[in-house]
Amino acid sequence: MDPFRPRLILFDIDGTLLKGGPRLRYWFGESLATVYGQAGDIDGHSFSGKTDPQIVTELMSGAGVPEDQILELLPDVKEVYLRRLREELTVADMELLPDVVSVLTRLGEAPDVTLGLLTGNWERGARSKLSCFDLNRFFPFGAFGDDQADRTHLPPVALQRASRASSRRFTPRETLIVGDSLLDVACARAHGMRVAAVATGYTPQEELQATGADWVLTDLGEASRIHPVFGS
Repeated sequence: MDPFRPRLILFDIDGTLLKGGPRLRYWFGESLATVYGQAGDIDGHSFSGKTDPQIVTELMSGAGVPEDQILELLPDVKEVYLRRLREELTVADMELLPDVVSVLTRLGEAPDVTLGLLTGNWERGARSKLSCFDLNRFFPFGAFGDDQADRTHLPPVALQRASRASSRRFTPRETLIVGDSLLDVACARAHGMRVAAVATGYTPQEELQATGADWVLTDLGEASRIHPVFGS
């Protein structure tokens, strides 16, 4: 593998930096029921790597809700769910994953590294989750589920915002996506970006390895395998 020094590092949230407890899925389902009158197969549905609008669409399509009605009411679901997070989410609902703060602190101090988010969360939901552990300070910008329903379309948004936030131009070849799902890997691959998959989420490590990710880490504590800038 050719020498790689990341200049732009884009982090997923759920399963990568944090894990949400059962109340978050309950609130999501409750929001669907409030707006659509049903939550679909909320307990059996995989959220891993998907954007919030994609999850809504899949669940309501599976429940037989017409597509035009799903799209018309999607903003209402968003507002109900985000209000619940803003008003009721506490630290007790979230788990901070291993070595997250130490790794982000080292990266935040590196003068030639820019950090951002690439997440399927609606932005206000992402910020609510990160605020539980004061992590928003590391991420002045990001690409979110508000921007695109398909995660594969988020990297160009992130690149544009990174350039605007830092007055530097970034290319896919110097960008690293850090995530925990098969869709994180596919998203990076679609744009010629390097990808580190961490097995702290909901996808077994052997499945992540089968994707051909550039690095598969047990957790972020192994991130120094990517580059010394991550620390040891």
